[in-house]
Amino acid sequence: MKRLIIGISGASGAIYGIRALEALKEFPDIETHLVMSPSARRTIHDETDWTVEQVESLADVVHPHRDIGAAIASGSFRTMGMLVAPCSIKTLSGIVASYNDNLLTRAADVCLKERRRLVLLVRETPLHLGHIELLAQATRYGAVLLPPMPAFYNRPQSIDDIVNQSVGKALDQFDIPHRLFRRWKEPESGELAAPLKVAV
Repeated sequence: MKRLIIGISGASGAIYGIRALEALKEFPDIETHLVMSPSARRTIHDETDWTVEQVESLADVVHPHRDIGAAIASGSFRTMGMLVAPCSIKTLSGIVASYNDNLLTRAADVCLKERRRLVLLVRETPLHLGHIELLAQATRYGAVLLPPMPAFYNRPQSIDDIVNQSVGKALDQFDIPHRLFRRWKEPESGELAAPLKVAV
């Protein structure tokens, strides 16, 4: 059984983390471990038609944000790594500073120290120099910065298409096969993933 940690912070774009959890339900051999910040719960309510309980039901294991004694807080608990989707600047700051006062930043720190893949879907614009320096530092520490920037070569027709493309790019970082978007020069034949179940 492989394990993948999904972190959802309070940045706008909670649907990215939700869609990642939905997509990962297709893989019974991948156990998902979810940790959400308190602000993420508010963002889910404000931005989507999902309830927090519905989002939690998508994960195999849900960890409280303050539980720094959880399994994912230890490097001895083997995982594929962690996807933070979305990643707020506050969460990015905590990761870069190794300020592990909650489980989300602690789990991310564990991935860095164990040299596991840490993918951050950072959501902020415009960026000032402090943001840019944080992004550079996170990259130097080994994180993969993957801001959800939509591609248009696949001619997205909906918000679902845009969300799926960014989530698919994130899953690519963990070598997880999927059909979330049509790749460059890929033939148009073949089914893509079903749209999101709940409107955003």
